[in-house]
Amino acid sequence: MAYERAEILAGAAILAVAIGFAVYAGQGSGLMRQPESYPLLASFRSVEGITVGSDVRLAGVKVGTITDLTLNPQTFFADAKIEVRNDVLLPTDSAILISSEGLLGGNFVEILPGGALENLAPGEEIEDTQGAVSLITLLLKFAGGSAEDAAATDEALSP
Repeated sequence: MAYERAEILAGAAILAVAIGFAVYAGQGSGLMRQPESYPLLASFRSVEGITVGSDVRLAGVKVGTITDLTLNPQTFFADAKIEVRNDVLLPTDSAILISSEGLLGGNFVEILPGGALENLAPGEEIEDTQGAVSLITLLLKFAGGSAEDAAATDEALSP
């Protein structure tokens, strides 16, 4: 009888820890929508490296999450829906861009607040956007540009 009670208590404790972990994991991954946020929209040329659940940061602090990404068939841009915390009021002239955490880090969405006196209302669009920059494209431009510069320098120096 004492063994049964101990087994039941151990099973209940394990179940409580598993439920707590599932709730914590769901909140961290953005699966559970947080009611204290409002939606904003943005349209990007490229959202390379960004997925649903990616962080939205302001001054390096997470203030929101990407909740939806769709391709706009008229503009061929990627339309993003963003949930931003209610305590973060963004001016109407704010900018939004896709940034990288470093050479080997992941991408996130960064908000650069503007200076307008009016704030974006829920559901409004952030007009000033900058899409993801491909590292390979940058390296090719750098390598191609430096080769052209070296050739121009050689031509200028030769008699």
